[in-house]
Amino acid sequence: MPEREASDSPVSAGLTVTQSLPSRVAEPCVIVLFGATGDLTHRKLLPALCHLAQSGQLANQYAIVGFARREWTDERFREEMAKSIASHSVISGHWPEFARHLFIAEGNFDDLASFEQLKTRLNALDEEFGTQGNRLFYLATAPEYFSQIVENLGKADLIYPANSTGPWSRVVIEKPFGNDTASAIQLHEDLSKWLTEAQTYRIDHYLGKETVQNILALRFGNTVFESIWNRSHVASIQFLVSETVGMSGGRGAFYDQAGAIRDMVQNHMMQLLGMICLEPPGDLSADSLRNEMVKVLQALPKWTAEDIARNVVRGQYSAGVVDGEEVPAYNAERNVDPKSTTETYLGMRLTLENWRWAGVPIYLRTGKRLPKRTTEIAIQFRRPPAALYEAQNVHGDQGANHLILRIQPDEGASLFFQAKVPGSRRRLQEVHMDFGYSGTFAGPPPEAYERLLLDVILGDQSLFTRIDFVLNSWKFVTNILDTWREQDIRPLPYAAGTWGPAEAEQLLARDGFRWRKPS
Repeated sequence: MPEREASDSPVSAGLTVTQSLPSRVAEPCVIVLFGATGDLTHRKLLPALCHLAQSGQLANQYAIVGFARREWTDERFREEMAKSIASHSVISGHWPEFARHLFIAEGNFDDLASFEQLKTRLNALDEEFGTQGNRLFYLATAPEYFSQIVENLGKADLIYPANSTGPWSRVVIEKPFGNDTASAIQLHEDLSKWLTEAQTYRIDHYLGKETVQNILALRFGNTVFESIWNRSHVASIQFLVSETVGMSGGRGAFYDQAGAIRDMVQNHMMQLLGMICLEPPGDLSADSLRNEMVKVLQALPKWTAEDIARNVVRGQYSAGVVDGEEVPAYNAERNVDPKSTTETYLGMRLTLENWRWAGVPIYLRTGKRLPKRTTEIAIQFRRPPAALYEAQNVHGDQGANHLILRIQPDEGASLFFQAKVPGSRRRLQEVHMDFGYSGTFAGPPPEAYERLLLDVILGDQSLFTRIDFVLNSWKFVTNILDTWREQDIRPLPYAAGTWGPAEAEQLLARDGFRWRKPS
């Protein structure tokens, strides 16, 4: 069989890759947005839905209803929503047609009569747009309203029986899914009175990012990586989610009740950990994939208070300089308690108690007011067993190989390895191979919410969080939270614009590693 020439590959030939597979098209449905006048709807949901409609991935038979307290007419609602689209030049030209499908329903979350009126409005839209009775309810609200909204949806018969062969109803909720184990269980019990797991879509927009989905493709679409994806070849794994921002936009009130461990670790970082460390699923169906994700969390360590003190560092930023601008300390931010002990930084070292990853140190780091905004995963491989170049005392610091997966910004991946420097001496130098979405594929990747909204309409739960994952994650995090409270462990200070408390360096130093600084 003749070998395939390198030029057959569009990547090796330096060409861009275009998607040849047909786009998926959603079923007819009515989409109801609770919290329709809020920030999430303006910034993410409306632009995503408009782009899906423009690209033909929404069926022509659709309607979007905003549910809000404001006494707006449909026309006023459309005028306000047009502001969300104005900055998106790619889709703004589609606005007139899209706006024809937008409507407003006035009501209160705790008023059952409002939901009865909503039902009447939706039935009329079914007739007008041919949406066949299918319903998507998106709860873009504060989490304290989730239970009340779902209860009234159920009482108004807007949620169909799960085993119905007719139209469907699905509910999307945004994180946080509780603030500890007990509240997560209570929320689940409240929702499950009216919804089955198959009707519940817990959204984490990180899983909608193409670069996160590409983790599975990298592992299971290539033999070169999965064969070394284990403790025999991997020396350590680092997860970094860093932000330069503080409490702008009045976010202090929410963040002061959450902190870094609730805001980032319990959800986003646990999802990334699951993707990187899961066993190969039998297929990529929702249950197969999520079964393996849960197994990763079941392998998390069962820490004592002493273990937590040794393996977790919490910090809080003081005044400093970020991007050349002086910024205040966290306790001086608007809507933050001046005596707050909420952490804005968390560094963690853990190991998984399973066969594949036993003994491999895994490091998590996240924080506000750090020097750079980035999300990346750094996998360091073990050094060669026979250090031939080092043995000849030619190049004393032979570097380990690294695979860097960049989630945001500059989405892509880089493989760092050693190559011989030209010349008569046997010297090595680190070089790298890079893959970037912007330079490889035609057009930018779709926004996370576009993919996730389309998946909800199609009934695909692969990228949505199942309740057992939520509870296992909260079990691990709540143990840490309880220990902090019981032991009165307060956050360590770090200057804004630095990479966190100096004590966090010791999490890696005792293993012979150090935090990787993103390029």
